[in-house]
Amino acid sequence: MIHALACSCLLIIAYSAVHNPFSLNYLHSMKEDVMLAMAEQDPLKEEIIANANQYKSGPIDARIDRVWKAVPGYNGVEVDVLASYDKMKKLGQFDEKRLVLKEVSPDIHLDDLPPSPIYKGNENKEMVSFLINVAWGNEYIPEILKILNQYSVKATFFLDGSWVKNNPQIALMIKEEGHEIGSHAYSHPDMNTLTRERMDEELQKTNDVIEATLNVTPRWFAPPSGSFNQNVVDRAASFKMNTILWSVDTVDWKKPNPDEMSERVISKVHNGAMILMHPTEATSKGLERIILGILDKELKISTVTDLLAEDRAHLGVTLKQE
Repeated sequence: MIHALACSCLLIIAYSAVHNPFSLNYLHSMKEDVMLAMAEQDPLKEEIIANANQYKSGPIDARIDRVWKAVPGYNGVEVDVLASYDKMKKLGQFDEKRLVLKEVSPDIHLDDLPPSPIYKGNENKEMVSFLINVAWGNEYIPEILKILNQYSVKATFFLDGSWVKNNPQIALMIKEEGHEIGSHAYSHPDMNTLTRERMDEELQKTNDVIEATLNVTPRWFAPPSGSFNQNVVDRAASFKMNTILWSVDTVDWKKPNPDEMSERVISKVHNGAMILMHPTEATSKGLERIILGILDKELKISTVTDLLAEDRAHLGVTLKQE
């Protein structure tokens, strides 16, 4: 029994020594070193390294821009030499289509910046986002949701708190369609004129009703009518929300001709654009044309969260594992 117990203890110690995180990381590092050493004198591996620089793009740090205020960072990209070598070694020759790229994170992130408004995503990101502010216009929401669904587009809906309270089923329908939910304050006030206490009341009441109705805690805040000051930005930050503005405006509340509105919006769309709209008749009639125009520019359309993330919209020549 003593001999068996001693053997068991030795087995436990040996297992722990090998399977702890430090040992596993060391073994993984050794494996990579061995694989590199094995490939070091391989002409294929040398060719991959020789071609790697032309696919390399450095990461871009988040920054405070003089005009655009807070601008998110964007991941860089570089060739994963080992993964690329592994995909090409059976072929025995260099094949650009089998290159594997990996993303490289920037050093400074959006959360590292002081509280500042955000008007757009990174200018290198081939993606845009629809900001749909909702405090009225219920009759046009079903058609807008139908068009978004038809093109598999997810938008960010900024909901007025009192509107959510009065229209819980419509709010739930928006969420169940897979769209992102943000805050648009509670009573559509001019946030720029409010005291700190009133700002907090507007933000807290909106979050409370959205959380109670949709089980969502808003991450983004769109001030009504785009009216804000630094105090508004700071108070939103205290609720762990970034203040969101826009870089392209449909001006749909002025009841423009839907075709003219669509053409104007498409002409102004750019990488990282945040496009402001409301549930209006003009938007319900012009939305499909806007979507098609953006897709023709080979831009993706997604939520504010996706747009402001550092992930690259495309990874170039990277292929999925075959």
